[in-house]
Amino acid sequence: MNCLLKLHRICGSQYNHNYVSTVRYFSNVSRLKVLFFGTDNFSLPSLKVIHKNLINNGRVERLEVVTSFKAAKNPVKHYSRSEGIKLHDWPYRAGKTVGMFNLGVVVSFGHLIPESLINSFDRGMLNVHASLLPKLRGAAPIVHAIANGDQRTGISIMRIKPNQFDVGEVLLQSSVDIGRDILMPQLHDELATIGANCLINCIEDLDVYYQRLTAQNDTLATYAPKIDSKFAEIRWTDATALQLYDRYRSLYGLRPLTTTFGGELVKIFKLSFNRDQTTPSPLSRLEPGSIEYSKRSKQLLVRCCDGLALEILQLSIAGKKLLTGQDFYNGFLSKKTPLERRFR
Repeated sequence: MNCLLKLHRICGSQYNHNYVSTVRYFSNVSRLKVLFFGTDNFSLPSLKVIHKNLINNGRVERLEVVTSFKAAKNPVKHYSRSEGIKLHDWPYRAGKTVGMFNLGVVVSFGHLIPESLINSFDRGMLNVHASLLPKLRGAAPIVHAIANGDQRTGISIMRIKPNQFDVGEVLLQSSVDIGRDILMPQLHDELATIGANCLINCIEDLDVYYQRLTAQNDTLATYAPKIDSKFAEIRWTDATALQLYDRYRSLYGLRPLTTTFGGELVKIFKLSFNRDQTTPSPLSRLEPGSIEYSKRSKQLLVRCCDGLALEILQLSIAGKKLLTGQDFYNGFLSKKTPLERRFR
């Protein structure tokens, strides 16, 4: 504003009209006091861009953070402390926001925000969700997108509504292709960065995006529930090689796929799938779950229900050390008869 006054004084009265119009524009664009809710590595890029906007005297005038102090590895807490951003532990009382914050931002927080807290922000609450809503509402959209074999996903910036997850109006969406061999951590990081960029665009032009709000079509909704141990269990008689490969990619870095061998729990940490396979293969006449080891190529192959094979690269049995396919053959598979060489 001081710069505009100086320009007005220097240039004289012929700039009165432009000067008054500019002053009115800036006076109508109020700065925002933001309370950020987040806990993990998906949250962090969004927190960083808001903090950068604050430092650079952008639309954000104030920033504080609500997170969980109980989480042992909490990058949001670590970053906030290192940058001197005021922290609040969850649960957070709605009365504390009155007059202090006018916009809430939620990114991968994991808690349902109470209606009283949502209503305490006069500019509402925004959420960064890692899917193209209404597709894949829920806690694990990135995992389910890969596991479903989807070719595309994206980011939705939505306005939070009380009492339900992921049902509010959408301000902005950005899509991204899912590479056929991409692993969950890669897609996670890509979407976290895109989400942060979309979020700050919405914050900078909040009034414009609020005018463009689009209601979700509930009839098109699909869901991405929280992942549990059963999601990692392999049913060899029901799953094709591609389905299991997609499931592996979706869980990579979270938990291994699991099966059993000789009554012992097997965890599969790394595998590969050759998409150029054709049936019948040497394994296609065997039961799903049947294992074959090639001494020549040193490949440990397992048959899936469609007759195609996955190559197991790294696994463990009975909670012991990690094994290569060759290790598993030498220590376990070679001691079994051909009929016993099967995962179940």
